[in-house]
Amino acid sequence: MKLFSALYARVMRWAAHPHAPRYLATLSFAESSFFPIPPDVMLAPMALARRDRAWYYALLTTLASVVGGAAGYLIGYFAFELVEPLIREAGYWERYELAREWFDAWGFWAVFLAGFSPIPYKLFTISAGVIAMNVPLFMLASLIGRGARFFLVAGLMVWGGEPMERSLRLYIDRIGWVVILAAVAGYIIVSNG
Repeated sequence: MKLFSALYARVMRWAAHPHAPRYLATLSFAESSFFPIPPDVMLAPMALARRDRAWYYALLTTLASVVGGAAGYLIGYFAFELVEPLIREAGYWERYELAREWFDAWGFWAVFLAGFSPIPYKLFTISAGVIAMNVPLFMLASLIGRGARFFLVAGLMVWGGEPMERSLRLYIDRIGWVVILAAVAGYIIVSNG
């Protein structure tokens, strides 16, 4: 199936749009509090298309994600009763409970590690609000964890350059399906572990 190659071509066009940084920031904010698509799908092609601005894009993605995480925290703190049915309907309830378990076990480190986990980051931000996690620690963990992830993505694009872009275009569908399978496997391992 050529699902990912079509998406990749579309995102590469978005990356060239004059408002692309604004779209990237909006996606980063939304993904940290309520939206299901991670900003990496836009950050990577933008950093690849404009390697001279890759670090700026990583910083923008990080800051917007942290602000979005604060919004997720506020949702969890003030309005969890309103969003709980949505979390259940979206099929995220088990992952939400797993995020809560991680908070009980690791606290600060749960937020830090959330930037790299297959569990949607928004579940961690909402969970942090529900348990009223220390706000400065939450923000610091978000900044470090999300920053590490997004600067890693941008760094890989800068390092890989033109050859990586050609390889991505050639293998994007295989890579996309492998990432999905890895995320599902990671989720199954974590939830059964």
